Amino acid sequence: MGEFWDQRARENSLYFINNSLSYRETDPDAFWASGPNDVDAVLGALGVEIEPDDDIVEIGCGVGRMTRPMAERGRSVRALDVSAEMLQQARAENPQLDNVEWIHGNGTELNGIDDASADGVLSYVVLQHIPDPQVTLGYIREMGRILRPGGWAAFQVSNDPSVHKPRGERGAKQKLKVALGRAPGGQQHGAWLGSAVTVNEVRAAAAEGGMEIARTEGEGTQFCLVLTRKRG
Repeated sequence: MGEFWDQRARENSLYFINNSLSYRETDPDAFWASGPNDVDAVLGALGVEIEPDDDIVEIGCGVGRMTRPMAERGRSVRALDVSAEMLQQARAENPQLDNVEWIHGNGTELNGIDDASADGVLSYVVLQHIPDPQVTLGYIREMGRILRPGGWAAFQVSNDPSVHKPRGERGAKQKLKVALGRAPGGQQHGAWLGSAVTVNEVRAAAAEGGMEIARTEGEGTQFCLVLTRKRG
């Protein structure tokens, strides 16, 4: 996972974090402007806010697109990613964020984050790229471990297995475009295709982490948003 995302970061980090942008003419201004919009969209859909004294954990921070607005709203952000290259770019792009700790994740756990040390967790368009659904469910259990009692986790998973199937062999023309840097690479890789989980599986993993599902939006789709809260 880490090596794959290191390659994508070197290829075009902004596009692979927000692929609604143009691959060949990626607009940095549009990229950074999309961060606050997506934070608002996720939290607004789930009915939760980042308070000024909240300690937040972000799973899959990339180069800090959504980290910036979260750091502006909360007390601190621990921003975790499996890609050392993404984190290197994040530090370079965000030297002003003195309340952010950038953490290199190991791909299976929220390593480096203490038990019951977070008020909120946010993850968007990250867990759907994990090839093994058991790893996704493990991350959900980990959210419960790091949350304080009453804390929340807002995250997105895919419930649609059909979107994670390989698209078939690429033609020679497409392969040439990739080789020449005119089209994105890695589109057939498991770390891009990812996997789906069911809401019932999410509910069970949340319960194992001491959480309950408080709200969902978009069940059955690739973009299922989930809000969980830590019991107690």
